[in-house]
Amino acid sequence: MGIIAEIKRRSPSQGDIRPDLDPVAYAVRYARGGATAISVLTEEVHFGGSLADLAACSRAVRVPTLRKDFIIDELQLLEAVAAGASAILLIARILEPEQLASLVRAAHGLGLGTLVEVHAARELDVALAAAPTAIGVNARDLDTFTIAAPAAERLIARVPADVLTVAESGLGSRSDIERVAAAGADLALVGTSVARQDDPEQAVRALTGVTRHSRA
Repeated sequence: MGIIAEIKRRSPSQGDIRPDLDPVAYAVRYARGGATAISVLTEEVHFGGSLADLAACSRAVRVPTLRKDFIIDELQLLEAVAAGASAILLIARILEPEQLASLVRAAHGLGLGTLVEVHAARELDVALAAAPTAIGVNARDLDTFTIAAPAAERLIARVPADVLTVAESGLGSRSDIERVAAAGADLALVGTSVARQDDPEQAVRALTGVTRHSRA
């Protein structure tokens, strides 16, 4: 299992996580702990992030960086490229199917990978039709902020075996990583559980080394 560790100061569901988080220090220590990639929240109002955080982290680490934001316009793709991102997050729920497909094509044309996030089964076919680099399955309902882990695991199992799949939200312990690995996830995106730690390197290292399980 690959671990994508996130630069995250706060969130609507958790409130303040680590308001004084130094993005470069945490990104470097995440990478030292074995993170496959670094996710950087760039949305300012709800998450306390910025494009400056993304640019600084992209310069500081050799692993890929992911821009995580509410991306709805191609201008935001250009911003991601300028800030050194390797990939972007697109949320299926907030985009029309044609808009999603267009943004995926535009991102790939710019050399950006695409992680398309879904929460419900009805979103999966639309996401797959857009042909993204990877599918993210978010266990958190964006409307209620509740976590539905069993439903997310069933959705992970439905993703075709040849499509990279990332488990998202509600992952705080090694047993959580083992659980989504058993469901067939290839990577896990962890945010709050590592961002709030005084030793982020050890926090990430504790989650690494879990065996992946192939999906049928």
